[in-house]
Amino acid sequence: MSTPPPATTPRLSARGLRKTFGSTTALAGVDVDLADGEALAVMGPSGSGKSTLLHCLAGILRPDTGSVRLRGQEVASLGERDRSLLRRRSYGFVFQFGQLLSELPAQENVALPSMLLGTPRAEAVALARQWLGALGLAGMEDRRPGELSGGQAQRVAVARALITGPDVVFADEPTGALDQATGAEVMRILTETTHAAGASLVVVTHESSVAEWCSRRIEMRDGSIVATSGVPR
Repeated sequence: MSTPPPATTPRLSARGLRKTFGSTTALAGVDVDLADGEALAVMGPSGSGKSTLLHCLAGILRPDTGSVRLRGQEVASLGERDRSLLRRRSYGFVFQFGQLLSELPAQENVALPSMLLGTPRAEAVALARQWLGALGLAGMEDRRPGELSGGQAQRVAVARALITGPDVVFADEPTGALDQATGAEVMRILTETTHAAGASLVVVTHESSVAEWCSRRIEMRDGSIVATSGVPR
């Protein structure tokens, strides 16, 4: 009789997450695991709790009760200073509208997270230029966000999310401001580059076409996970 392989410890794990805002229950006791290198889509209608779940997993919000662990380290109970440092070191973020700094060129937008961790400017910018080149933006390093297309700006955001070598990248509606073809290209780049960099990925979306780029999806309703499909890859 063969011995089953040992269970793999999740990279990111949440247990019993509850979060309320006044009389509204945003999370009603959510359990979720994220494996090494996994791309997980979190789906559901507006008000289902998917963004609140992302914010709790990412240490932006503290749940009222429950635990969040990154590589076994408790996250939810950390103070604001320590959670802020954790977000800088271990997490990357891609938002719907990029949230790039309009006054900075692409290479400095990408370099900024690395500089905030103490990397000398010249070294951080050189690394940023490498990331921009790898994402098809060679020659655009000095362009400001207003001089880039929506798809190009999201590639800059992906490079910025990955420059520090994060454990997990969180993407909140990353294609919401893009047309379908551009959105598909951004999702291809996002999933391929995060996987190649050894990062896990959490994507919040209401679009099935976006979720299809992920290896697993969960469906949320009224603050609870009501369905799950797919397997980590």
